[in-house]
Amino acid sequence: MTEQQTLPQTPEPPFDEQKQPMPGTTARMDPVPDHGEQSYKGSGKLAGMKAIITGGDSGIGRAVAIAYAREGADILISYLSETEDAEETARWVREAGQKAVLVSGDIQDPAHCRAIVDRAVADLGGVDILVNNAAHQATFDDITEIPDEEWEVTFRTNIHAMFYLTKAAVPHMKPGSSIINTSSINADKPNPGLLAYATTKGAIQNFTAGLAQMLAEKGIRANSVAPGPIWTPLIPATLPADSVANFGKQVPMQRPGQPAELATAYVMLADPLSGYTSGTMIAVTGGMPII
Repeated sequence: MTEQQTLPQTPEPPFDEQKQPMPGTTARMDPVPDHGEQSYKGSGKLAGMKAIITGGDSGIGRAVAIAYAREGADILISYLSETEDAEETARWVREAGQKAVLVSGDIQDPAHCRAIVDRAVADLGGVDILVNNAAHQATFDDITEIPDEEWEVTFRTNIHAMFYLTKAAVPHMKPGSSIINTSSINADKPNPGLLAYATTKGAIQNFTAGLAQMLAEKGIRANSVAPGPIWTPLIPATLPADSVANFGKQVPMQRPGQPAELATAYVMLADPLSGYTSGTMIAVTGGMPII
């Protein structure tokens, strides 16, 4: 008999008001997010594959890393500076019997993006899956409050880096490889307080749709996942404390999603058996429709 899957822990608001400096850390969150540490059971769907995950230290990235490792993939974890979180993710990957490579640095730099891919090729032996997940956001009530540099940083992190990483990875990818980009419900229902972030998420949807068509003849698939409100360190690090306390109430399920609840979408899109799925977007939004 196969081992039964268990459900992620799904706390509901209100939460304690909390604030962290950017980019935020997992341990300081209350409640601590569920990344599938106890719930996700693998079945070899990605055996022998090599994956790059940006923003792999925490949140959605950690959940995807744990799931991919338990499905048999080796993982390169790209992160900015959150070393403690990244090492914890690597520990879970290694406990699953897979190789974990940690690469810190700023993906705003195109040279660093190329270095990430080079490390994956050198240390893992290739690139079969690229998960463009890292993101930057900040809250502003009025467009006049948004500094020019903040707008540029958001675009360089969220969309320019996606281009640099994809451009570097594609020459190393074989037919059956997969690119998965993290978009957002903000691509369809933009939050005005996250104007720069929401704009980049719309760009990611368009980038993914065009990329899927461009890469089809190479046998490489490109898709995106559009999360709704997900309980990650980005939330207490970038939203007002009162918004954090009620985070997730705005969707029909009236709670935030846990990172573990997105892992299956990323696994499905990476699975070679999903060979006819490209150019699509999977919405994981707690019942809020994206049409």
